[in-house]
Amino acid sequence: MPVIAVIGAQWGDEGKGKVVDMLAESADLVIRFSGGDNAGHTVINPFGKFALHLVPSGIFSARATCILGNGMVINPAVLISEIDQLQERGIDTSRLVISDRANLIMPYHILLDGLEEEARGGKAIGTTQKGIGPAYSDKVARLGIRAGDLLDSEGFRERLSHILEHKNVILTRVYGAEPLSLEQVYKEYCRYGERLAPYIRETMTLLEEAFSRDDLVLLEGAQGTLLDPDFGTYPYGTSSPPTAAGAVLGSGISPVRLNRVLGVYKAYCSRVGSGPFPTELQDETGDLIRERAHEYGTTTGRPRRCGWFDAVAARFSHQVNGFTGMAVTRLDILDTLPRLKVCVGYRLEGKEIDYFPANVSLLEKCQPVYEELPGWEKSISDIRKYQQLPPQARQYLERLEQLVSCPVSVISVGASREQTIIHRDIL
Repeated sequence: MPVIAVIGAQWGDEGKGKVVDMLAESADLVIRFSGGDNAGHTVINPFGKFALHLVPSGIFSARATCILGNGMVINPAVLISEIDQLQERGIDTSRLVISDRANLIMPYHILLDGLEEEARGGKAIGTTQKGIGPAYSDKVARLGIRAGDLLDSEGFRERLSHILEHKNVILTRVYGAEPLSLEQVYKEYCRYGERLAPYIRETMTLLEEAFSRDDLVLLEGAQGTLLDPDFGTYPYGTSSPPTAAGAVLGSGISPVRLNRVLGVYKAYCSRVGSGPFPTELQDETGDLIRERAHEYGTTTGRPRRCGWFDAVAARFSHQVNGFTGMAVTRLDILDTLPRLKVCVGYRLEGKEIDYFPANVSLLEKCQPVYEELPGWEKSISDIRKYQQLPPQARQYLERLEQLVSCPVSVISVGASREQTIIHRDIL
């Protein structure tokens, strides 16, 4: 059976949770490979409506083991709360596993995230201030604390003492903040360790066992490619790789085992926080899309910026990830619009270009070159077969295929699991 990575192809919030929830019905292993509780996946299925922030969206599958991968940064308090909420609603969490190599978000990460963002003033990045960036910085600087450290209380205390001494210098001398108490932080995280100990384990063995059984493995992304630290709108991005390359790195799976990469695109674009957004609509159409789609952050509640589909950025995401298929979500949001626009190029300093600039100063100057297509002006939320879609909707999807150079495999026409059209085989 294949290993399938489900990757956000835009600026995040593309509907990856729904796609993973649907595919997980056939999966044996689902691995969330990056990010932390700055990401939010909304899932609507026969069990109800759920907002997940750390737990993989495959948790509702009766068969899948769900792993919080080594590439994640985990806030233990948030994870425990999420587990409790799932259990209260009758969801079995016994098949949940936390990689012992996953880094933890500590109290000083959250404090520093807020203080650093405040210090940037008008040049703030727009982080969720949940400690994600500082936690990944510590991981790279070899100052991180990992989930497995919670299983060794003596070693954990020694490591925490050394790190906290360093962090308190920054908090007090750079930002004028109060220092953190070693005893308080240590005892708090020891309690988290006691609660999470049954879930924490070495995961490479699980992977090898799955491959020996020829199991179906799903790799679940967070955020989107255009927020990648290397290929996104740097520095307005996230701190871990949300790409197909990040999927293998953040799960511990060899790249040669990755068979398929499903890129998840909205039928339009949205973005949270600061940074360039060439097709952003700051008009009634943008407001209409936002309200019809309820484009507000699952994690933060912040209103998302909305705009037309950007085929230049979409094609770039395909080049970075090597998508074998596209999942186009929220197509039903466009139901009421008489005319649709797709960005097919950029105009930069009087010249037309067809590539996605790396420099955000240049990208901010890019003006979209649009192609206009007819809308269908009817509801498609009850349609389950591709040929039953209005001709204009099929024309729109086929034009996206041409512009991105990637086949459309899945079409979402509503938020619930069953509101899905399988156009081409995925598995």
